[in-house]
Amino acid sequence: MTDWKHRWGGLFAAAGLFCAASVSAGPAFDYGTLSEKFVPKTVAGVRSMADGEHYTAVKEGRIVRYRYRDGGEAGVVFDAKRSELPGGKFAGYAFSSDERKILLATKVEPIYRRSFTADYWIYDRDADSLHRLSGAGRERAARFSPDGRRVAFVRDNDLYVVNLEDYSLERITSDGRINHVINGVPDWVYEEEFAFSRAFEWSPDSRRIAFLRFDESEVPEFSFMRFQGKLYPEPYTYKYPKAGGKNASVELRLCDLGSGVVRRVDTGTETDQYLPRIGWTSGGDLWFYRVNRRQNRFELMLAGCDDLCSGGGEPVPARALYTETSDRYVERVDDQTVTFLPDSRRFLVRSERDGFMHLYLCDVEGGEPRPVTSGPWEVTSVVGVEGDRVYYLSTEESPLRRSLYEIGIDGRGKRRLTGVAEKGMAAEQGTYRIAPSRGFRYFLSYFSNVSTPTVVRLHTSDGRVVRTLEENASLRDTLRRLEVPVKEFFTFRTPEGTELNGYRLVPAGFDAAGAVKYPVLMIQYSGPGSQQVADSWGMDWTDVLVQSGYVVVCVDGRGTGFRGEEFKKCTYGNLGRLETEDQIAAARWVASRPWADPGRIGIYGWSYGGFMALNCILKGNDIYKMAVAVAPVTSWRFYDTIYTEIYNGLPQENPRGYDDNSPIHYADSLRGRLLLVHGTGDDNVHVQNSYEMASALVRAGRPFDMMIYPDDNHGMRPTGRHHVLKKLIEYTKEHL
Repeated sequence: MTDWKHRWGGLFAAAGLFCAASVSAGPAFDYGTLSEKFVPKTVAGVRSMADGEHYTAVKEGRIVRYRYRDGGEAGVVFDAKRSELPGGKFAGYAFSSDERKILLATKVEPIYRRSFTADYWIYDRDADSLHRLSGAGRERAARFSPDGRRVAFVRDNDLYVVNLEDYSLERITSDGRINHVINGVPDWVYEEEFAFSRAFEWSPDSRRIAFLRFDESEVPEFSFMRFQGKLYPEPYTYKYPKAGGKNASVELRLCDLGSGVVRRVDTGTETDQYLPRIGWTSGGDLWFYRVNRRQNRFELMLAGCDDLCSGGGEPVPARALYTETSDRYVERVDDQTVTFLPDSRRFLVRSERDGFMHLYLCDVEGGEPRPVTSGPWEVTSVVGVEGDRVYYLSTEESPLRRSLYEIGIDGRGKRRLTGVAEKGMAAEQGTYRIAPSRGFRYFLSYFSNVSTPTVVRLHTSDGRVVRTLEENASLRDTLRRLEVPVKEFFTFRTPEGTELNGYRLVPAGFDAAGAVKYPVLMIQYSGPGSQQVADSWGMDWTDVLVQSGYVVVCVDGRGTGFRGEEFKKCTYGNLGRLETEDQIAAARWVASRPWADPGRIGIYGWSYGGFMALNCILKGNDIYKMAVAVAPVTSWRFYDTIYTEIYNGLPQENPRGYDDNSPIHYADSLRGRLLLVHGTGDDNVHVQNSYEMASALVRAGRPFDMMIYPDDNHGMRPTGRHHVLKKLIEYTKEHL
């Protein structure tokens, strides 16, 4: 259940019409105009070029080359409209190492959250020519070899390599079979929870490919109907391992392209484990992550270059370079967990071993990890390493914000690079995202805060601003003219003494003294390690409701992220209990404010937030008068192995952690209005969750409302998303 950009709800009532009229001259915009007036411009598709002095970006169907030194345009690299590319447009691109060829993806069709099939094309810049990568069918996960002479891809669960000299095709595996064996791309649960869609990696010398092989033949199947306007709907069946159930058996294999020999890499005797990342050091060693089923032990493993080249048909041996354990869980690993340095002998690990997420320097020969960063704040990502300098984003300023810093690999010489005052520019607070150049001589920053939509700037490596590429001046003028509300941050303490962060959105003319009583919508996600209360800009359908006289409040309770390990992991083994207590406490605190109408407080959530919305209206039925739950989990027994078990343990070992907080068991406590919303094509949180909740409510004799969206997925796509959001506005106006 990777974090969604959750769409939040609002509320209205006949009684609220009088209040709204007294503080607002009328809506300045409606839901239908959000996507027209309030979408910030940006600089998209940015790729640093090999020289570190230029970058490319996508502009009106063209790949345009720009200079880092001044942001000026330096020519068009590819123009889809002038080429023979079918349809005249592309969805993604990548350069070969020498930048003479470009891999283009067209006719992209999504599979799950990150995966897709596409028609891939090779554009040869020297010859000004296009070639279809392979004419035998649609491909997945295509990637250039480091020398730029070949491209590997997956088709129908098998791995292939195309030689770009003559476009001959070599088949690496031949045992791929839908719902049985997968080579080179992950199964559903790895893709969803470990957040990647390609499970093969080229060696630096382009002579080998390492890939994961998934045998999911023993994983139970899940089916849902696809209606699609057909007389006889057809079932869609795929492998979905539910908590406590059977996972795929995963092997790491290595193909030598010269000999065609495929060998297995020794990943240990334990087969019920995870191998969530593979990669290569610059020196040609193969590394991979190894995580046990309970996900409380993480190991970085290494198969040395010499072992890869010897041993005949025997498995390639591997050894552990780094091990971390926890009495609860080791934070889910990703691309940022380990960063090998260019010398291949040292590596950075991002770890919570001191209670906060920080960077540690390790050596392949062993020894105690040495801290590079430290303090009561967290490193959120490693942006780059250049020489002995590390560039990273962190929460050092505030858990609500992100800024870029650099520091020596020895932990000395730390310097903040973004948000600092310089000539003609004041210091600023908010959230940064960074796109660095090769060699980190320059970087692009994408900045926003609660009152400032996206600003894109070009910087030198020391943080100095070279040029502002996009400042969204027109959008800023629109926001001021329409008096669009701005988030106001606050903190409060729960009865147990825990301080929580929150924000509120209030309408123009807001009366804090209490002459007007406002209905309040609590919005939240609340999942482990998540964050909704953040100093970044965004608008959604809740803004439509706020301008009509509503107050929207969001609180990040215990279990959410970026406030240290203990705050996040205290919910372990009991998902939903502390989180629900905190949202109920937040609602009671809001109800005590002079401006709030305590009889009109509702709660909304999507996915994990839907699970929470249900628990809150059932366990807090004296404070919450309405709830909207979109695509909710209603029992963690219905959800997948990786996400559920890391936070709740296995159901065989912790049944109460699964059942005590399942809203299904509290259906008879419903007192207020409830809307359940789900898509029947949701491959992530199955509609089974809402159906079982509905059955429990029916058995309990409790009235509720329900909206079903045929064939739509977890994000209510491809057709229902706008309908859902408009429905939520209408529902809350009617019932709160």
